[in-house]
Amino acid sequence: MRWPREGTALAMVALVCAAAAVKEPRFFSAASLDSVLLWLPVLLVVAAGQMPVIVTKGIDVSVGSTVGLTAFAVGMVARDNPGLPVAALFAIGLLAGALLGCVNAGLVVWGRVPPVVTTIGTMTAFRGLAFLLAQGKQINTDDVPSALTALGREGVHLSGVTATWHLVLAAVPCVLLAWALAQTRLGRTVFAVGSNPVAARLRGLNVNRTLATVYVWSGVCAGLGGVVYLSRFGFVNAASAGVNLELNAIAAVVVGGVPVSGGAGSMTGVVAGCVLLAIVNVGLSVLGVAADWQLLAYGVVVLVALVVDALGGRARDGGHALA
Repeated sequence: MRWPREGTALAMVALVCAAAAVKEPRFFSAASLDSVLLWLPVLLVVAAGQMPVIVTKGIDVSVGSTVGLTAFAVGMVARDNPGLPVAALFAIGLLAGALLGCVNAGLVVWGRVPPVVTTIGTMTAFRGLAFLLAQGKQINTDDVPSALTALGREGVHLSGVTATWHLVLAAVPCVLLAWALAQTRLGRTVFAVGSNPVAARLRGLNVNRTLATVYVWSGVCAGLGGVVYLSRFGFVNAASAGVNLELNAIAAVVVGGVPVSGGAGSMTGVVAGCVLLAIVNVGLSVLGVAADWQLLAYGVVVLVALVVDALGGRARDGGHALA
């Protein structure tokens, strides 16, 4: 029986929940579940952007800086145009993210610069641009429309737990990506390029357009993540917004069963990977783990999930070899 790629993340979610519930029953309290659901949206959106990039053997480490830059830029627009509708702020965030994604796409696809080198460079450049916009200041709560911040407080209530509108917004790119990967020619091309780009090119598939699309998509998702970040926290500091988010997103995607060698993966696994990271993040606080130990414990759980997934991958490869 083959171990599914999503199996590691799903098994780890169940294991961590069971262990946390035994240790601290209030882990399943409405307040704790609210914290998990509040932590998820930004990571979900950014991971949904990162996933097809990794499937094509690439990587985008600039997404954290993209989130920070778009959050600050949209905050500035909201501050200077108080009457602007919330929908317009989201449109600006998406457009800004798309433009930043185009920079990565241009350098990777037509500049032939390796993805990791490109996005390390743009990660620094985008963060620097955020500092230039900030000029030592930050976007304060008074600058952000209350209609935007309300999205992080209001939503669908069920048994005392609130699924905020942020979570609903985050579900949109996840569902859209899952559908595109499963049902469209573009989705099949993404997997073909990730499996063997040379063979994909020989089959007449447009590899360059596919790669450009996934980097622009990553930028769009990070742009959406920036607006959700602004909405959730109600303020933006250019020095801290989105910092290390790229590492969490990459970890969630890989833990969710998307191999860094590309060519495989599913959105279900990525969602499970994000849920695992959210549960661990919130669970460590609920369990009373000291702040100094939380980062170490967080890293250990991620490493365990990666090792288990790697062992599962070897089992799958062995199964293919035997077949």
